[in-house]
Amino acid sequence: MAEGSAPVLILGAGYAGATLAQLLARRERVRPPIVLVGRHDVQVLRTELYQIGRLAARGEDVRHWAIPIGRIVRAGSPVEFRLGEVGSIDLEAREVSISGRRVPYRALAICLGSVPAYYGVPGAAEHLHQVYGLAAAMRLARALRAARPDARDRPTGGRVRVVVVGGGSTGVEVAAEIATTDWARLGHPSDRRIEVVLVCGAQPLLAGLPAPLVARARRLLDEAGVLLDEGRNVTEVLRDELRLQDGGVLRFDLGIWTAGIEAPPAVRALPGPHGRAGRVVVEPTLQLPGHPEAFALGDVVEHRAALTGQATPQTAQAALEEARWTAGNLARWEAGEPLRPFRFRGRGTIVSVGRARASAQVGDVTVWGRPAAVLKSLVEAEYRAAAQDRGRRR
Repeated sequence: MAEGSAPVLILGAGYAGATLAQLLARRERVRPPIVLVGRHDVQVLRTELYQIGRLAARGEDVRHWAIPIGRIVRAGSPVEFRLGEVGSIDLEAREVSISGRRVPYRALAICLGSVPAYYGVPGAAEHLHQVYGLAAAMRLARALRAARPDARDRPTGGRVRVVVVGGGSTGVEVAAEIATTDWARLGHPSDRRIEVVLVCGAQPLLAGLPAPLVARARRLLDEAGVLLDEGRNVTEVLRDELRLQDGGVLRFDLGIWTAGIEAPPAVRALPGPHGRAGRVVVEPTLQLPGHPEAFALGDVVEHRAALTGQATPQTAQAALEEARWTAGNLARWEAGEPLRPFRFRGRGTIVSVGRARASAQVGDVTVWGRPAAVLKSLVEAEYRAAAQDRGRRR
């Protein structure tokens, strides 16, 4: 394929990639073809996959969490959707291996999201569930509905014990959701509440988030009945127990890993500088160093504000902002115009802490309880609406 007919290639159909595709489709200065590559024919709303109780209640009906690509790339759009797995990215040759086929590009946007990071902990991947994909979250929901207590050496009085490893926002949301779900109403074999233990590790609970938000979240976790195990990292995972760095052992009926994410292998293999968790370090314009035709955004990126040095977070809010910015910069690049450095303007942080409860920090104001939960639901509704009606210019 000649370079003139090579596409703008967008790798990943999540928040960043799908938003970017729709925005480029409406920019006259970005000529087709534009190709969006995704592993599935739906966009999964990953920010809502902590809703394990609701997944369990709906069974195999996952329409709430998965939006068909046909609602994003509509008929008549200049964007072509291509189902495939990204194997490797050759920046020098300007080619990407997609399901074994080499596809050239004239411009590239890497939006491949993230994968669970296990940090070399033996047994973690084999014995613990995770919630970083829809299929994984559904397996966890089914396992919770079927879980029965193993009373050996347990002080739980026959209750099912669930351990959640990782005290970040995902761990807090998953733990609180499980603890506050009415499992008896969903047909759980036990008529007693599930015991949930959140293993925070050596990092403080919700490390890096504003202190007032953390304090409120801690109180809401306590009200939900979530037990906190703080200050001890997990060193090994066996079939039904965690081994901790101080020699302690924590037995469980079902375990979940939420201790972190990292860049996928195709991103980690890219040449050039990398930051924490294998994320690629980008220029202020979100371009890859030495490759002005290649952009990266979303979870795969390590980007810092030029003036403050503050890192841009790996959140859906940031991914959407990066997509809007990249759409403009790609149009400028196609036209041979100067590009603009990305500036992230966060609108606040919200952590769900069980049914109808959340903790939020918006500017200098802390909101918690039901009002914060309403705010959380509005933000999730905004993401959902954006997934099906993109293209608004700022």
